Amino acid sequence: MDVLWSATDLESGRSSAIERHSGIEELADHFTALRSRGRGYVEVRRPGSEFPLLTLGFQDNHAVIHVFGDAERSSLLIGDGTAASDASVHVPIMDDLVVFSGDLALDVDRAWITVHHFIRTGRPAELGEWREL
Repeated sequence: MDVLWSATDLESGRSSAIERHSGIEELADHFTALRSRGRGYVEVRRPGSEFPLLTLGFQDNHAVIHVFGDAERSSLLIGDGTAASDASVHVPIMDDLVVFSGDLALDVDRAWITVHHFIRTGRPAELGEWREL
């Protein structure tokens, strides 16, 4: 299955605006390399449409997922309990380290499974409960 994606550049450590069109295997390899560095940011969408766009920012074992339904609407996926709801987690969003409440944190492995599901179906509603921004 093909996917359009951009992510933290492995050499510079900065978010790349270059969108790639590849099989999911290439994206998975890139994500694995980012995991070995302990943090990263990924944007994915299915070929043929600009939206929905799913983003995943992670640091260490915590991840946060956004979905953009269109240019005007975005939501955050409710977390999986991997962090206490009153805790703070820090994850990169593009090139900035952003603080989120623990109730929005997912385990990185669970977040990656969620990204895979989105790539296969293109239906964010199936991924869990969303908090609209």
